[in-house]
Amino acid sequence: MGSSLDKWLELAPAPWPLEGEQKWHVFLSYRSVHRPWLLQLYDILKHLKYEVFLDQYVLNTAAPLALSLGEGLDGSAAAIMVWSSDYKDSEWCRKELATLEAKENAGTGFRYLVTKLDRSPLTGLAAGKLWVDFSDQPEGPRGNALLRVLYGLAKKPLPPEAVKLATKVDEETSEALRDIRAGRLLGDWDRIIELSMCDSLAWASSPILGCQVADALIAGKEYPKAITVLNTVLGAFPKTVRAKQLLGLTLARTKKWREAQFLLGTLYAAGELDTETLGIFARTWKDAYGATGNRLFLFKSRDLYRQAFDAAPKDYYTGINAATMSLLLDEPATAADLAAKVAAIVGVNPDPADYWKTATMAEAQLLQRQIALAGSLYAAAVIAAPAEIGSHESTYGQAKMILDHLKAVDDERKLVLSGFQHLAAASAAEAGKS
Repeated sequence: MGSSLDKWLELAPAPWPLEGEQKWHVFLSYRSVHRPWLLQLYDILKHLKYEVFLDQYVLNTAAPLALSLGEGLDGSAAAIMVWSSDYKDSEWCRKELATLEAKENAGTGFRYLVTKLDRSPLTGLAAGKLWVDFSDQPEGPRGNALLRVLYGLAKKPLPPEAVKLATKVDEETSEALRDIRAGRLLGDWDRIIELSMCDSLAWASSPILGCQVADALIAGKEYPKAITVLNTVLGAFPKTVRAKQLLGLTLARTKKWREAQFLLGTLYAAGELDTETLGIFARTWKDAYGATGNRLFLFKSRDLYRQAFDAAPKDYYTGINAATMSLLLDEPATAADLAAKVAAIVGVNPDPADYWKTATMAEAQLLQRQIALAGSLYAAAVIAAPAEIGSHESTYGQAKMILDHLKAVDDERKLVLSGFQHLAAASAAEAGKS
């Protein structure tokens, strides 16, 4: 990967000399829900030798937040503002946008760029600003859009050779993402591993593809292979939150809940409060409850899931888990209320391209004791991703816990779990081999 990455570093603009009291080339302005995306941008900027102000790596925990951020901005030569529907809804972020605008207009040479992570329209001061569109790159920044940001910060035109290289990165990344998705659907894990060994620039310049490979391997229960890929990604991009999240999930899936809990706990302690970090951290507390029987751990799990769902109400993953943990804590009314809210988000029509969305539909219906509908949706989820045995086992285990707590009769259990008969067959086959 070295030669490919060297080529990228040569074409990307180098950071400019800092002047006077400046300590930072770039100040990153964002909402916490976008921190995983931001950290991938941070990794890339650090690779390019930029000094970057990102609050969680710079701020003294004893210092007042507003004062520290203000000092960070005053010591920065430029800023990147990450815009999305979540950003414009934040009063704090609107004030920060006004500060960026005033600072740019002061004539000191400070400049800021706007990057868009979704298709929500720019409003207010941001509406008149040039912006770079990343709405088709939810996995992380890359290619042409990334280079436009870098050259915009440097106040330089985008050279033709950089455009050509970035276009190649975009094409390679799109092709690789397509191949990873195809391999995941088909359960061709060896092919996915082979893809991850590619030496192209798309793989070397960003953690995006490596994390996508690991996610697919986890879904397919290829846990040792996933850990190998994630360790490689973290070796190249040590601050990549997504890789750490996936490593924590892999450890949890392999019954190493203490290791998983510590890893996710360090992210949580560092201020990582995005829904994925909170959700996987919550899962480790559920595992701790399963291993020890300590109900305090179950309360902690429920509260973390609920914290994530309250912060991002459209995130059905944390919402459905908050509902299930509430049921296990003998709070049926709360569980039913949360399940109804999740059901309103996901609906009841199976999505043949989305396993977790369809499985969530099933769980929401099961929590509301709609037994027949839950069973059909669980079966539809399995059919949507027939090779994702790891995902099936996770869903199956949670469904059994719910059925136990609902005191479901045998006929109800058979109806709900009929879509998972292949798991019992696979388990019996493994037992026969041993």
